Amino acid sequence: MNDSAPERRRLAALLAQNGVLKSPWLRAAVEAVPRERFLHPGVFLDEGGAWQPVTAVGTDPAEWLRIAYSYDTLTTQLDGHLTADQASAPVRGVPTSSSTTPATVVGMIESLEVAAGHRVLEIGTGTGYSAALMCHYLGAGNVTTVEVDPEVAERADSALEAVGFSTWSVTGDGLLGHPPNAQYDRVIATCAVRRIPHTWVRQTKPGGIVLSTVGSWPYGTGLAKVTVDENGNAEGRIIGRSSFMQARAQAVVPVAGDLSARTAYADSERETKVPPTLLEEWMPAFLAQLAAPGAHLVRAVRSDGTKLLYVFDPERESFAAFTADGDDWSVRQGGPVALWDDIEQALHAWQEAGSPDITAVRLHITGRSHTYWIEDHPTLRWQHHLA
Repeated sequence: MNDSAPERRRLAALLAQNGVLKSPWLRAAVEAVPRERFLHPGVFLDEGGAWQPVTAVGTDPAEWLRIAYSYDTLTTQLDGHLTADQASAPVRGVPTSSSTTPATVVGMIESLEVAAGHRVLEIGTGTGYSAALMCHYLGAGNVTTVEVDPEVAERADSALEAVGFSTWSVTGDGLLGHPPNAQYDRVIATCAVRRIPHTWVRQTKPGGIVLSTVGSWPYGTGLAKVTVDENGNAEGRIIGRSSFMQARAQAVVPVAGDLSARTAYADSERETKVPPTLLEEWMPAFLAQLAAPGAHLVRAVRSDGTKLLYVFDPERESFAAFTADGDDWSVRQGGPVALWDDIEQALHAWQEAGSPDITAVRLHITGRSHTYWIEDHPTLRWQHHLA
């Protein structure tokens, strides 16, 4: 087996050069932890719509290390079960587990502000690589990692053991945290959640930090960093864009079937004040999720080639259907909630405020509600009450 130490040092240097890797302890971890050990049995490489399986066994060792230490996210599972060793030719499928790009992994750990002696809860073990980086510094006994997929968890646990980290590896629903090892100083989620579960807040010490991607769209999601207070609440802000697979228990079911039938009975029709194509941009998409939780953007094409846009909220049985007329758009809305009215109001207020970046968004979490707002703009405030 080729020695990957030069590749590890090269990766660490590149991460430092790009301003991602700053902490000496984390650089030491990146240089010490062999990422390739966490990619067995192999990965899928994107080849323009199909996934090319590449396994550690049967691949030139130097080529395998080149792949393992690339700057990219490497897909390790498709459709909740398929691994690279089970495919002998390019396949199609939906990624359900991956080794996230090292820049994202390291950047998130840097944002977590870990210190010696901290106890950390990780939601979403994945390959186990990020857990290994934290174990290298904190010690395996101070890291608890939870993975919902038993097969993914087993592979990660084997990899962690192989490199010398007998950490607390738990198979289960990470949305519940892991009470037996609470209280934690830090909680980090490597999946996206619709909102930060209060179970994570309750299992975090006062002064502790919870870091998680929030949102349910494949884009338009933000990395939330909140600090827990003495009363079991948490407050913080969105510190940047972030994109992760949705927590398995919250995976969105795509809207399918006859869309014209779903939108046949509209309660109103009017011209839009802002174009719905704004929702294809990151910050407007994030705002749409605040203004209309549960809503999703759906694109379609008529048989004559006309492009259509919809916003659906299946749980509230509501829709907004858009039709383009040159540069103008009209919207038909139906159901108990006027989805586009709520979203459009948020987008218009955001534009009036000067279109601030996602990092302007703050949030406050209690056991009863989640509140998001942008400072000094009373119309840019949303409170979501928990059922």
